[in-house]
Amino acid sequence: MWAEEEAAMTSLAPAGGADRSRSLGELRALVDGVDRAVCEAIAGTATPRLDRLLVAVSNAANYSRLWLVTAAVTALVGGRRGRRAAGRGVLAIALTSAVTNLVLKPLAGRQRPAPSADHPAPESRRVRQPASRSFPSGHAASAFAFATAMGQAVPGLRLPAHVAAAAVAYSRVHTGVHYPSDVVIGAVVGSLCGGSAGRLAARLSEMPRHRGDSR
Repeated sequence: MWAEEEAAMTSLAPAGGADRSRSLGELRALVDGVDRAVCEAIAGTATPRLDRLLVAVSNAANYSRLWLVTAAVTALVGGRRGRRAAGRGVLAIALTSAVTNLVLKPLAGRQRPAPSADHPAPESRRVRQPASRSFPSGHAASAFAFATAMGQAVPGLRLPAHVAAAAVAYSRVHTGVHYPSDVVIGAVVGSLCGGSAGRLAARLSEMPRHRGDSR
């Protein structure tokens, strides 16, 4: 999964960096082994009712539609506080999408999971295979970015938003389009970007107030 990138790094590494490159390769091999084992275990477990639910959850989060609709509803019914939370959530998605798709995915270059002969993906859980790279998961990153930013603005939304984010993240593994480590790192990246976006938005909203106080 990482073979081309690892070979290129090894060939370009100086003599003093050979050990580090080897250690990185061993770590990747370990992660790959765990990822494959978990994916095969999930693919080999029949869950037809759960499949339909998770396919729907995964598809709903395509292009962040689930989060954008949630932001729109929150802005409409939540008053000023709801509009602030919605704005931070959308800002978090934009920041996370840029970091994930423009920086991390091209750098990692990881291929998507391929169903094994022993454990092919069940028909009931198949979704559209994205053309982008696998690592990290953009769905998981956007989900946790939105949940983190919204939770900062409205603490009462923190738990339900994170439960929904976790469901989206797991759905990407269940439907066979991501490895577990893809969604774990995606969740971490999203949480960091969501927190940063929330703090940035809070500072920007305070600027006019400070200017008014200085007059």
